[in-house]
Amino acid sequence: MAKKQVGVVLSGCGVYDGAEIHEATLVLYFLDRAGVQAVCLAPDVSQHHVVNHLTGQPSDEVRQVLVESARIARGAVRDLATVQADQLDAVILPGGFGAAKNLSNLALGVAPVLVNPALVGLLQAMHAAGKPIGATCIAPAVLAAALPGRDLLLTIGNDPGDAETAKGIVATGNRHQESTADTIVVDAAHKVVTTAAYMCAAGIAEMGVGIEKLVQQIVAWS
Repeated sequence: MAKKQVGVVLSGCGVYDGAEIHEATLVLYFLDRAGVQAVCLAPDVSQHHVVNHLTGQPSDEVRQVLVESARIARGAVRDLATVQADQLDAVILPGGFGAAKNLSNLALGVAPVLVNPALVGLLQAMHAAGKPIGATCIAPAVLAAALPGRDLLLTIGNDPGDAETAKGIVATGNRHQESTADTIVVDAAHKVVTTAAYMCAAGIAEMGVGIEKLVQQIVAWS
């Protein structure tokens, strides 16, 4: 029997300018442990910018999201634009600032939030087909922008500093529910599950509890 195929949408490599490495790695780990085939995906575009993760300061480098995502995927990453919903059983979006900078313009604080067209197409097709979608950390806000007016129940946690982002989710015609990093928010009607992860987690262990629950739910629905 063929393994279930779950897309994992990466946005580079590194919390400040790409995919959050702990979150992405835990998603891949828990999928593998569940006997599911992870299919790593990333857009073939330039990063919004490159951040020196030692100093936290932007640099003058130019990097490609697909190439940087290959670091996490150990080389096995596909161009997001080449993957169709009928090739996947589910999809998960790990967080990190790359979701808000490279998958969308969420980090710019402008309206409306624009999402990479290939990602919009994939998410809308997955949702229309009733296939499960998961998102961690800031990625639920990207999901809300890609699927406006669906009344999805999502979470980015309970940090008061993220209140404007939560309001932004509501402004897309979706809903936000406060949560803690070790829990998940499940929208069974739409087969969407989200967890706050590093939006409010104190560390990798706490955040990992929520991600494990998210992956378990995605696999159960797939």
